[in-house]
Amino acid sequence: MVDTSLFGQARLVAGKDLRVEWRSRVGMAQVVPFAVLVLVIFAFALDGNRQTLQQLTAGLYWIAVLFSAVMLVQRAFAVEADPGVREALRLSGLQPAAVFAGKATAIALQLVVLEVLLAIGVVVFFTAELDGWGLLAATGLVAPVGIASAGTLYGVLTAGLRVKETLLPLLLLPVLAPVLIGATRAMGAALGDVAVDGWSWFNFLAIFALVYVALGLVAFGPLMEES
Repeated sequence: MVDTSLFGQARLVAGKDLRVEWRSRVGMAQVVPFAVLVLVIFAFALDGNRQTLQQLTAGLYWIAVLFSAVMLVQRAFAVEADPGVREALRLSGLQPAAVFAGKATAIALQLVVLEVLLAIGVVVFFTAELDGWGLLAATGLVAPVGIASAGTLYGVLTAGLRVKETLLPLLLLPVLAPVLIGATRAMGAALGDVAVDGWSWFNFLAIFALVYVALGLVAFGPLMEES
């Protein structure tokens, strides 16, 4: 029996997106090398000043995550770029809120995997010592929710445009600037690089995520109809 609840439909959409990505391996095959390359470039560029490199670890880490997130969002909507596919999605009977939740969940899960891989890269290339595991884990879970929710919302906004490849980063990156600041400060506090209350910045990230989740659940349907 098909689960017609919001949760069931969202799980169906997320499963579909993740299966497409797993079979094609296009997105992660491009995103992971790109993100690791960003870390490697910064590691070599600042190799002469290890203290500065360690102080910038959190910021460089989240810059790599955000740029990679833009690529994942573009990939998530590229598989439905054909107008016929988008029309079929509209006529599928799925709730727009469920489509939003499913696509955002798929992107967030991919981001979590990417974060783990990049954390290994930070240890290897930046010789960083990952302390404050509770704050690091909480930040690494809530930040992708905000990133994926905002990305899904702006992804559907630009999905039907010819210039979506260039317009999406221009629209999305300024919106995600608060995530970059909050996640960098929270991670910096966990690593002991900055003397701030990391949990206050975690709360900020949680509020950002909740706002965009709520906005996406409400606005995704009208935006999908217009795309």
